[in-house]
Amino acid sequence: MFTFRKKYVLWAIALFIIEVIIAKYLKDPIIRPCGGDFLVVILVYCVVRGFINVPVLPAAIGSLGFAYLVESLQYGNLVEQLGIQHHRLALLVLGHQFEWLDMLAYTLGTALVLVLERPWRQPKVTLH
Repeated sequence: MFTFRKKYVLWAIALFIIEVIIAKYLKDPIIRPCGGDFLVVILVYCVVRGFINVPVLPAAIGSLGFAYLVESLQYGNLVEQLGIQHHRLALLVLGHQFEWLDMLAYTLGTALVLVLERPWRQPKVTLH
């Protein structure tokens, strides 16, 4: 069940660094709100594939479902209900406002993963 895939772990680390840079230094109206969400679902996918032996499609769908869940919890004002709305890390991780554009960004990030991973391709058959 558990594994270690160096390629995915390195991608996860790189994406995490990019996410931190976006969160800390970018204050624009496009990349920060949409680009970060686009990348975060890819980051989650890379973490899953880096440490859990699961096929591409279930990992991608699970990552997308997780992103949708977190966004849905924002719709229900989870951070306010838990009383942690003044904690910067909680707001950074969980978010604080539901946005349909975030759902689109998660979906497009997952679509990119599926295009790059191509889980529908047929395995190569070699003739001896």
